[in-house]
Amino acid sequence: MTSTSNSGLALSLAASSLISEQDSQRFSTQAKAQRKPLTTFLIENQILSSRELADFCEQEYGVPLLDLDAFELGDIPPKYINQKLIEKHHALPIYLQGHTLYIAMADPTNVAALEEFGFNFGLHTEALLVEEEKLVRAIGKLLEHDQENLNVDDIDDADISGLEVADEQSRLDETVNSSDDDAPIVKYINKIMMDAIRRGASDLHFEPYEHKYRIRFRIDGILHEAATPPVNLASRFAARLKVMARLDIAERRLPQDGRIKLKLSRNRAMDMRVNTLPTMWGEKVVIRLLDSSAARLNIDQLGFDEEQKQLYQTALARPQGMILVTGPTGSGKTVTLYTGLNLLNTVERNISTAEDPIEINLPGVNQVQINPKAGLTFAGALRAFLRQDPDVVMVGEIRDLETAEIAIKAAQTGHLVLSTLHTNSAAETLTRMMNMGVPAFNIASSVTLIMAQRLARKLCEHCKQPDNIPEGELLKLGYSVQQVAAGIRLYRPCGCKECSGGYRGRIGIYEILSMSDNIARIIMQGGNSLLIAAQAQKEGMRTLRQAGLEKARLGITSLAEINRVTTN
Repeated sequence: MTSTSNSGLALSLAASSLISEQDSQRFSTQAKAQRKPLTTFLIENQILSSRELADFCEQEYGVPLLDLDAFELGDIPPKYINQKLIEKHHALPIYLQGHTLYIAMADPTNVAALEEFGFNFGLHTEALLVEEEKLVRAIGKLLEHDQENLNVDDIDDADISGLEVADEQSRLDETVNSSDDDAPIVKYINKIMMDAIRRGASDLHFEPYEHKYRIRFRIDGILHEAATPPVNLASRFAARLKVMARLDIAERRLPQDGRIKLKLSRNRAMDMRVNTLPTMWGEKVVIRLLDSSAARLNIDQLGFDEEQKQLYQTALARPQGMILVTGPTGSGKTVTLYTGLNLLNTVERNISTAEDPIEINLPGVNQVQINPKAGLTFAGALRAFLRQDPDVVMVGEIRDLETAEIAIKAAQTGHLVLSTLHTNSAAETLTRMMNMGVPAFNIASSVTLIMAQRLARKLCEHCKQPDNIPEGELLKLGYSVQQVAAGIRLYRPCGCKECSGGYRGRIGIYEILSMSDNIARIIMQGGNSLLIAAQAQKEGMRTLRQAGLEKARLGITSLAEINRVTTN
């Protein structure tokens, strides 16, 4: 709705020789009826020229007349481009100097505009007089062709020249669905994706709200705001991303899943998993970046200590049995499993995996995408694997009794089985399986190793600083008397240009439970997770908390980070 508060200008015009008092009142009433500013009405009806009106206002109110065409609209700070205020008051913020926001307007008596812009942004405001026709043209250019707000001219084409959808059909779809008007949108999204890849983000969030559009990157497990483009571009962002992922751009009421494969260079491509979700203010799109290079991590880079690494390698070397990795979503379970599969991936072994979704392509491994709608479940895939002469089987997740029973059967009949569950600790994984209905003797005879894990952010080596903590506090945190007596030097994050808030990269923290005769006996007797954990610690298992404190003691991460990802 456009503001119609033009009484000041109407009175001034009535007192002048340009318009009679009677005409001034009539024009003002007609402008209000048409919900237009008086200045717009006068120019559209050729009562005054744009220049005549501007000269009158300059002389009447002593406000200097400026040429709006001399201003670059791309220089307007995006945070001050509020479409609702601009349209309501027919006024345009054009530049900020200190704590003063200068507002371009054809009617300098519109005090309400200055007050509302000032209140909305917490700044002092001053009017700049401009010609009505130039103001209309500038507002139209800014809002109707809002891609100008993206500042796409600032994008370095060299950064995105190699960025293309690798799939030939997807490129064809883009040609059909994209127009020249969408070119700035295409370049902007490409730039966002390149920024995310450069910064090592794992996820991109495109989020529409009522008055704001937000783009966030998840870096080292923490979300950071990356950009806030105009909210009125929300539908075009969603459409572009859906075209890239080969989704139905006409379907806005239901969630959709898709994939994008971006060719970054001749030898490198980035897989992306895309999900759309209808929200109150539009479609939210989340993209998971799946870098295949993560699957080639050396086991030494995961964060195991020597004893833990030896336990994992020993379990992988066994011809049969079950290795379970547990932890919350985003704790690095997939990377741990893929690293194990890479160690096993030789010509002599037949490896099959059932995943939902397939996150990383592993050459030499037979990967199956679960599709419940088509009837292909984890259990169904496992049954098929057992008829495919397998050596190693990976199940993305054990979600139900049927899948658990088939996986255990495979582990008991000469196959090595790797899988995941969602539990908080290694001991709880065993009781979870019993609660599913798996007989205790099957668990005790098939499970060989359980790893609970978390991911902690690593301190930046360029800026970390010593953190002085009293000895009494160290004891309360979980360090032993011997460790404190020997001297412990912890570090805290500071932040520099090389990192994100004092952290750079992540490392795994592990709790590894190896099945022993005593633990098998507790399981057979129906013992709970507390008894199992107590026995495992007697046999040398280091808990997640203890493993995390050791990482802090070695200066790899901070105590605050360990407190965030583990419990005391």
